[in-house]
Amino acid sequence: QVELVESGGGLVQAGGSLRLSCVDSGRSFGTYAVGWFRQAPGEEREFVAAINWDGGKPNYADSVKGRFTISRDNAKNTVYLQMNSLKPEDTAVYSCAAGHFIGNDYYPRGTSGFWGQGTQVTVSS
Repeated sequence: QVELVESGGGLVQAGGSLRLSCVDSGRSFGTYAVGWFRQAPGEEREFVAAINWDGGKPNYADSVKGRFTISRDNAKNTVYLQMNSLKPEDTAVYSCAAGHFIGNDYYPRGTSGFWGQGTQVTVSS
């Protein structure tokens, strides 16, 4: 069973930092990959970053490479997204999702039960 809850969002000025957390209160956290996605108002949801069950294969959208870092601590059932040098265009609701890798490509589970509810990130200019 997967129960993902995000936290750490908030309001920050451009150039600032935030660290998001995705915690699973279920019992299978160390067995699946986790991805972060974001959705801005009126926009499609987009991939941000993902990491494999063992901490391997961290990969990022081009728009966040060099600024965001994904990591996980399986002992704490938590995946983190460290976001530095934030820009107004990073404003969105950020959600985490359980999934898997095929090769180097991450695929989230399609059903809502494998997604968190999201946390709002707002970057002011």
